[in-house]
Amino acid sequence: MDYKNILFEEKKGIAFVTINRPDKLNALNNNTLDELNECFLLIRDNENIKVVIITGTGEKAFIAGADISELNNITFETAESFASKGQSVFNLISNLGKPVIAAVNGYALGGGCELALACHLRIASDKAKFAQPEINIGTIPGYGGTQRLTRLINTGRAAEMILTGEMINAAEALKIGLVNKVFSAEELMIKSIELAEVISSKSSIAIGLALRAITGSGELSLQYGLNLEAELFALSSISGDFKEGTTAFLEKRKPIFKNK
Repeated sequence: MDYKNILFEEKKGIAFVTINRPDKLNALNNNTLDELNECFLLIRDNENIKVVIITGTGEKAFIAGADISELNNITFETAESFASKGQSVFNLISNLGKPVIAAVNGYALGGGCELALACHLRIASDKAKFAQPEINIGTIPGYGGTQRLTRLINTGRAAEMILTGEMINAAEALKIGLVNKVFSAEELMIKSIELAEVISSKSSIAIGLALRAITGSGELSLQYGLNLEAELFALSSISGDFKEGTTAFLEKRKPIFKNK
């Protein structure tokens, strides 16, 4: 599929999605959101793809927010539609049923930070910077930042980032749990691919069920979450992969999952 603002490639079950607007620091505009939506729908329905890595072109920016030129002079109705569209695309990523790794190679600001938050894992370059700077132009995050950031890190720290708009570096992001790991810029994609390869070696059935339990946890009470976990555990236990996994464990060999 040909895209104007993103690059797509698949290698050995790993999909690589790259925001490709380097002249705009990979800022998200409407066309880019449309392309991301189309791309992730194709990824969702492609059984050969097990894991996704999303990043930005160049060394300076992952995604430096939304394209501000599209925000000038918008009305209440168009602003609500703008936010809903971004949220819909990011919900697709969050609920993809396949792990999505954000390889954050530079500035992850505004919508860029929010896209990283929608991913299941975040690996950052030591040059990465994170912020929800919307407050600086008199507005608030609209692509899920107030909700996902608050659920990922503690409420007070999320409030500080959103209310001040201040930027934090990769080391601070790691400290507060915003990212999983930090590597040098040279190692970022190598380590992201290594992580994707580890995950893709597991049962896709178990991975998908685990993601359903994980993503559902923020919206459920503890007891409902436990009930969901028990149901999904039961579903995994009747799969061929579970039979293979337990048999391989008892036979002291590596399992050969067939994702059935």
